[in-house]
Amino acid sequence: MWISDRWTDYELLDATDGMRLERWGGYVLARPDPQVIWRFEKKHPRWRSPDAVYARSDKGGGSWSKHNLPASWRIRYGDLTFAVRPMNFKHTGLFPEQAANWDEAARLIARRSNPVRLLNLFAYTGGATVASAAAGARVTHVDAAKGMVQWARENAALSGVQARFFVDDCVKLVEREIRRGSEYEAIILDPPSYGRGPSGEVWKLEDNLFDLLTLSTRLLSDDAQFMFINTYTTGLAPSTLRYLLGSLLVPRFGGEASAEELGLPVTQSGLILPCGATGRWIRY
Repeated sequence: MWISDRWTDYELLDATDGMRLERWGGYVLARPDPQVIWRFEKKHPRWRSPDAVYARSDKGGGSWSKHNLPASWRIRYGDLTFAVRPMNFKHTGLFPEQAANWDEAARLIARRSNPVRLLNLFAYTGGATVASAAAGARVTHVDAAKGMVQWARENAALSGVQARFFVDDCVKLVEREIRRGSEYEAIILDPPSYGRGPSGEVWKLEDNLFDLLTLSTRLLSDDAQFMFINTYTTGLAPSTLRYLLGSLLVPRFGGEASAEELGLPVTQSGLILPCGATGRWIRY
């Protein structure tokens, strides 16, 4: 398991009864997590006084009960700064377990004397974009949601980095980049489990991931360095991601494909909460 354990502004205080108790900077939030299937006693004292609680609705979705919370605030990860905002469907605009991938991408980027051209697909609010740009990469950030791209621009500005930002369907952008002859040394993909495109196209990860990866690899230059793929709520095992990356990339470039769960340490129990799978292909 790849564990994100270098945070100071984020802390997973406890996890039980279907919920996480998390400290985001100076504020404590309680929100659902489908991995938390156990029902142990809520021993941490902040269960009794969180600053906000997300409650699911029987009709789908849910809402936050905000007791003492601003609309937005900032947290830091090393030299990086991010804006946090509680949103619909329990999200905050940041997945703290991804810090393990940010660190690895930054390491791979910094080891090279030549700039790495990095394509970040389904890039959300830009955690990987900011971390990679701070390490020296020339990042192209793509997401279909205009609001998320604007948020990513804000995060980039907060951290003093630059990138190219596009509001676009990721598959269509990859197809255009192929026609243009564009090339990248690194690609990060963070696709949703399920979604619909702007024209009603249905995206289902299990059905579409192989085609997306096959298409995306056509953008890798002869000097390709790495490709990361994240999954969250699907039943795909890490070994499935390892098999895909190993089959598509190792015969062409060499290197090694690996995959693990991402995890966050839980302060109360001392255990690790699993937070989805990541596959990495790295050229050594």
